[in-house]
Amino acid sequence: MIEMDFAQEDLIRLIVALVIGGTIGAEREYNGKSAGLRTMIMICVGSALFTMISGRIGGTGDRIAANIVNGIGFLGAGIIFREDNRVKGLTTAATVWAVSALGMCVGAGHYDIAIIGFIFILGSLLLLLSLSSRIQKMNQTRDYKIVTAFHNKTLKQYEDLFSEFNLKSNRHQQQRIGTEIIGNWRVSGSEQNHEKCIKRLLRDPEVKEFTF
Repeated sequence: MIEMDFAQEDLIRLIVALVIGGTIGAEREYNGKSAGLRTMIMICVGSALFTMISGRIGGTGDRIAANIVNGIGFLGAGIIFREDNRVKGLTTAATVWAVSALGMCVGAGHYDIAIIGFIFILGSLLLLLSLSSRIQKMNQTRDYKIVTAFHNKTLKQYEDLFSEFNLKSNRHQQQRIGTEIIGNWRVSGSEQNHEKCIKRLLRDPEVKEFTF
């Protein structure tokens, strides 16, 4: 077998990092996530580069590889955001973190670990998507806001309605403004039960405003 020089080996590592990062990035891009094809390639190739240079520097160069994790942590934190009282972007942020680990494996020349890790990560993103959707349908948490006319009573009838459809509710702020009373709840239950309850509330003539 012909022994490769360092330039050829480095090139192979960067190509492998590009392919691995690009494949995972393509999956994220296809699903409309914020960190897509180009981002994942830059993360994987960049992590590989830092690992390769830390190996050449030696000694204190180990700190470079160690600081990759800290840098990726800041990048991942920027992907996570809140929307409608829900935290989103956690899976993409975790994927960024995992892709950087793959890049470090490739940069260190540990192709076996990188390939196995790549199979596990991509498999989790692809194969567990349907399972995640099924679990989500079994139990969802939604924020309900109901505005109705004030008739000298509380909004307990709506909590009874939630229970009728096997939904668990946690009462949040309720307030009266003029002739109206406003109620807020965090409601959890199956998607099917949510839909049945929502249809009932949408048909309720007493409900002036309904956010769900």
